[in-house]
Amino acid sequence: MTTSTHILRRRRFLPLFATQLFNAFNDNLYKTAMVLFVVYVVYNSEAEEAMFSAVASGVFILPFFVLSALAGQLADMSDKARIIRVVKACEIGIMAVGGAGLLIAWQDVECAATAGRCVIAPPSVLADVAIPLLLAALFAMGVHSTFFGPIKYAILPQHLKPEEVLAGTGLVEAGTYIAILFGTILAGWIPVEAAAALVFAVAIVGYLASRHVPPAPAQGEIEPIDFNIFRSSFVLVRNTMHDSRVFLAIMAISFFWTIGAVLFIQFPPLAKNVLTASPEVASLFLVVFSVGVAIGSVSVNALLKGTVSARYSPRSVIVMAMFVVAFYVVCRAWTPAPGDMLMNVGQFMAQPLAIPLLVCLLGIAVAGGMFVVPLYAFLTTFVPQTQTARTIAANNIVNSGAMVAGAILAMGLSAADVAIVDQLLLSAGMCLISSWLGKKLYLAESPAAAD
Repeated sequence: MTTSTHILRRRRFLPLFATQLFNAFNDNLYKTAMVLFVVYVVYNSEAEEAMFSAVASGVFILPFFVLSALAGQLADMSDKARIIRVVKACEIGIMAVGGAGLLIAWQDVECAATAGRCVIAPPSVLADVAIPLLLAALFAMGVHSTFFGPIKYAILPQHLKPEEVLAGTGLVEAGTYIAILFGTILAGWIPVEAAAALVFAVAIVGYLASRHVPPAPAQGEIEPIDFNIFRSSFVLVRNTMHDSRVFLAIMAISFFWTIGAVLFIQFPPLAKNVLTASPEVASLFLVVFSVGVAIGSVSVNALLKGTVSARYSPRSVIVMAMFVVAFYVVCRAWTPAPGDMLMNVGQFMAQPLAIPLLVCLLGIAVAGGMFVVPLYAFLTTFVPQTQTARTIAANNIVNSGAMVAGAILAMGLSAADVAIVDQLLLSAGMCLISSWLGKKLYLAESPAAAD
């Protein structure tokens, strides 16, 4: 029996794993259903579509930047299992709001298509009611994930043995992306009104799973919580980043997620306007990306044989950059469908460049998973257990700041009429910085570390 199989059969890991699966599934079902509906149904301009995609990403990421310090303090000073249950209970209300926004948006479009025959709301309320509701729920889900995020990693060293932490981190990452896969598939294939009901139901199931997570009380001395979010954020990042190895790990992860944020912003408008593909194909792109990260997450654990190290991170992200450039070349060579036609999955897969395109996407994701998983495991094992949640919270602050900057940059490029396909080169360039940081981290692991 492998370590991974062993911990999956234990209550000290399985309920947390299941809770995270439902969390990632619901996050992505809601976000993808919302973005695809707005991009494909509401707007008809590449610039407007890219702008909305960037705004949605920024709205979701912003709470990580503002509230991560408070989330980290609460996680280190309280029972982590109790916080998980409170957060998951809140998700039920958030998804009720988000589901209402999806229903109103769908019904508004139906009104326009049926000459005003409305059931849920009067016509012309999409901009005034539905879009604000959708973005408000997305922001609230960002707050929800801000408080859940530090716990899902910080709780692992508390419940797992030292030799199980890397496997546990890899399983959480792999499981997260498998859940993203299924959430993304459904978002592209089921009607938006069905997605509205499903996100509410999954929130309830996630809460029920969270009730079985074993207690994880605070470790060490209980310190007072600083509720000044700006001061506590600054102090947290300053205190966490003073160690050069933690600093390098956080910066490398930040650049990686900036790359990921920019790619996810680009996918829906790129699929529609450059590849002339349907929403189902756009969700297929996100599915391939998610499968790839899951494969990379598990593969790097096998290569490292349970040892936490950044050994393969610099090379992995260079390979990722090469696949991004290859993806750009294929997109440039792509022949769009005639007229206003959008290809379905069958028509898309019949194109001669479809397989090379998907292989490039898969390569980007596999290399990305191999890059980032050891860095998260490093953060959770290098620092004392009394500091793990706050270390992850500091990481989330820096990550989210970098991702918001990436979203703003993508918005600026779209506003400046830079073609969405040309923006892919921005992601490739950032991979080089991540590789440099990963190399410095590996050399700093021990005086003898060398390739």
